Amino acid sequence: MIKKNMEELQIEGRNAVLEALESGRSLNKIYIKRGEKHGSIKKIMELAKRAGVPIVELAPERFAKMAETPSPQGVIAISSPKEYVSVDYILETAEKLKEAPFVFVLNEINDPQNLGSILRTADCLGVHGVIIPKRRACGVTPTVVKVSEGAAEHVNVARVTNVASTLDYLKEKGLWVVGADVDGEPYYKVDLTGPIALVVGGEDKGLGKLVKEKCDFLVSLPMRGHVSSLNAAVAAAVLGYEILRQRVGRHG
Repeated sequence: MIKKNMEELQIEGRNAVLEALESGRSLNKIYIKRGEKHGSIKKIMELAKRAGVPIVELAPERFAKMAETPSPQGVIAISSPKEYVSVDYILETAEKLKEAPFVFVLNEINDPQNLGSILRTADCLGVHGVIIPKRRACGVTPTVVKVSEGAAEHVNVARVTNVASTLDYLKEKGLWVVGADVDGEPYYKVDLTGPIALVVGGEDKGLGKLVKEKCDFLVSLPMRGHVSSLNAAVAAAVLGYEILRQRVGRHG
């Protein structure tokens, strides 16, 4: 029987494991389903051998019992948990790059599919970090890592005790706090240049009263169909790319 230490993290899926290896993440072991030594699995095995990561072949039944996601694609890596960073580290990352801070703040996102998609978008956008609450929210789980297609390896993630007080701190540091909310101005009419913390609410509750009050201003996405809102991952992507568009336009 394979036992997994509660302090370990399973990374499942070929792209996610490849990203972990290529980013230099410390892996304890890689499990390959017997009969899967083809395609990108070969590259995974080569990189693992080069990095000195033990490879273990498992019979299909044992592999299926170990998997935590529906489609692990024949490979599971065991690693230490995602290393969370501080909010200050995220701001220092922007400072080192000589860029205005661009941060996602996620309030009570509980769906790992949404969090994984947002981390992937954050990496594509060059977001300096993503801030999530410690309670009543999804952390960086194996499913999140897999959905992110390995992007979770490259994105700074901070977990905070209180989102509202964190927004106050970001404002003290010179960031404009922008909330995604149905009551806001249409996003394309708002100046989103400069240091920005984009706040996206949970799937059911949205921003929440207190967090909404902490925002400097609110932006909305026009809804012309039959549904009243987009899910958190799509909203973050649309607004995130508008922020990037305005930044690129401003700086040429």
